[in-house]
Amino acid sequence: MNTHQSMPPEAGDCITRHDAALLRDAVPDGAGLRLRGISHRYGLTEVLQHIDFAMMPGESVALVGPSGCGKSTLMHVIAGLLVPDQGKVENDFLSLGCMFQQPRLLPWRAVLDNIALGLRARGVSFEARRRLAAALAARMELSVNDYDKYPHELSGGMQSRVALARALAVDPDLLLLDEPFSALDVGLRAEMHRLVRGYIEDRHCSMLMITHDMMEAVRLADRIVMMATPGRIVHVQRLDCAWAQRDDVWVHRTAGELMQVEAVRRGFELECEA
Repeated sequence: MNTHQSMPPEAGDCITRHDAALLRDAVPDGAGLRLRGISHRYGLTEVLQHIDFAMMPGESVALVGPSGCGKSTLMHVIAGLLVPDQGKVENDFLSLGCMFQQPRLLPWRAVLDNIALGLRARGVSFEARRRLAAALAARMELSVNDYDKYPHELSGGMQSRVALARALAVDPDLLLLDEPFSALDVGLRAEMHRLVRGYIEDRHCSMLMITHDMMEAVRLADRIVMMATPGRIVHVQRLDCAWAQRDDVWVHRTAGELMQVEAVRRGFELECEA
């Protein structure tokens, strides 16, 4: 990312125009994650079609596209939750953290215990995991009074903060986000964006995010990957602009410009028609 700009540039100045080379060179040398020829079916339905995809260490990527185009299936393959019918996954990232559209908190565990779930699975001592969980809860701006509350006692926004803290507790070098902020209102979503960005900048970890919101993708991603049905990558767009420079005017302008790209516009038009 370009960190030398002192003022927000015009949207077009921050977009590296897409060309076929971006798809041909989908698995570059030095990538931390490499997917080669990934295909998958659910019954007779083909959901992923010969996907080649890679992520570099420290990179933030947004997967966008219409419902049913295979985004979540592809993330499940990357997370190791699904074995594809064909293809190969090569993952050099040492630790993955996952956050989903629903918080999926354990209802019988209080806040700190939910945050520390991954640490417990790793055998971290009770005292150490409580200490780490409390530090993350504070970073998520949760009150000490909330630490012993159960999920049903928390607002939706607070549950999302706990779910994000749980994903970060394992100190991931690849953070996987599957539309985790779609149910939040605009203000809470902006807060979650700030928290995610702060963690990524501090820890220099990679992020792969699924989103239907092009402005969210533009705000958080270094690279935007457009998928279309049936499960194929049809467009790749790089954004060359420091996060600190991405003000609302730039985000709206850039998202609007991207929506004019034929492959992007057609994909979302098909979703509306469906």
